[in-house]
Amino acid sequence: MRNEGNVATEREAWLSLTVEDPIEPDLPICDSHHHLWDLPNNRYLLEELLKDIGGGHRIVQTVFVECQSIYKESGSEGMRPVDETEFVQSIADQAARGHEMTAVASGIVGSADLTLGSKVIPVLEAHIAASKNRFRGIRHISTWNANPADIMAAQNAPKGLLLDPKFREGFACLQKYGLSFDAWLYFSQLMELVDLAKAFPYIAIVVNHIGGLLGIGPYDGKTDEVFRDWKRGITALATCPNVSVKLGGLGMPRSGFGWYKQATPPSSAEVAKAVAPYYNCCIEQFGVDRCMFESNFPIDKISFSYTVLWNALKRLSKDFSPQERAALFHDTAVKVYRLPTK
Repeated sequence: MRNEGNVATEREAWLSLTVEDPIEPDLPICDSHHHLWDLPNNRYLLEELLKDIGGGHRIVQTVFVECQSIYKESGSEGMRPVDETEFVQSIADQAARGHEMTAVASGIVGSADLTLGSKVIPVLEAHIAASKNRFRGIRHISTWNANPADIMAAQNAPKGLLLDPKFREGFACLQKYGLSFDAWLYFSQLMELVDLAKAFPYIAIVVNHIGGLLGIGPYDGKTDEVFRDWKRGITALATCPNVSVKLGGLGMPRSGFGWYKQATPPSSAEVAKAVAPYYNCCIEQFGVDRCMFESNFPIDKISFSYTVLWNALKRLSKDFSPQERAALFHDTAVKVYRLPTK
C-alpha cells in the first residue's frame, strides 16, 4: 500500500510543474470555502493553508466549511460536530494572535443533523456558544446518487433528504438563530433545493460548488446533456432571492475535467477557459451580488495550485467592472456570511 504521506509529497511535486506569479496581487479576496483537517498522514491545518495562501494573492478573509474530520471519540453523536467548531475557533484565534494578514476562518460553517427536527436546537446553540464571533451557518450534506461508487462519492445521503419533513423541521430552526444553510448536492437534485428555498424564503441558502456537476461514471461523455439539466436547475434556483451560489469545486475529479490525471497541472488560462461556461451562466442568472468565488481547498488541490486557481478566476473576470469583480472576489461572501469588513 502506498504511504499517504508519499502521495501528498508526489502531488506537491506535480503541482510544482506549473508555477505562475499572481495576477493583480492587490485585489482583495475572501475565500468563501475551504477546509481544515488533521487525519492520519493527511494534515491540512493553519500551516498548510497559509503556505498555499502565501503564493501572492491578497487573501484578506476566509470561510471554513465543515468536513466532519475533527470529532472527539466521546460525546453524543448529535453533539460531535460541535467539536469541529471548537477546534476551528482555536485555529482562527491562533492565526489572529499571529497577526496574520489573512483573517483565517472569519466565518465558520459547521455541521448538524437537521433530521433531528427541533431536537437540533441544543446543537445549534452549542455551536454558537463554541464560536460566538465566527459561527455563521450549517451544512448538512445532501448529495445522493444512484451510483455513488461510479462518481467517487465518499458518502451518499438518503434520497430526497431535502424534502423530508423531519429534515425541514430542523431546517426551520436555522431562522431563529439567523443561521444560513450551505447546500452540497448534485446537479440532479437542484429542483429539490428550489422547493426547499421557496418553502423557507427567509433562510439564506448558499449553493456549494455551483450545484454539483458530474462528469464521470454514467455522466462520462454526456457534457451537453448534463449542462442542460444543470442549467435548468440553476435558472430555477436563481428565481429564489434567498439563494446565492459559490463558483468553484470543479477541480474535484467527479466533475469530469480530468486535470489531476495530466502529466503537468493545467495553467490558469486552461482552467479559466474550461470553467467559464458554467461560472458565466451562474453570474448571468444570479448576478454578481449573489455569486462568490471559492477555492474548495485542499480538495481542489488535486487539480491545481492555490495561486493558479485564483489567477484563473482573475482571468475569467477580467472584463467585468471593478464593482462586479469586488462582489465576486470579496463583497458577496462578506455580505452573505455577515463577516467583519477588512
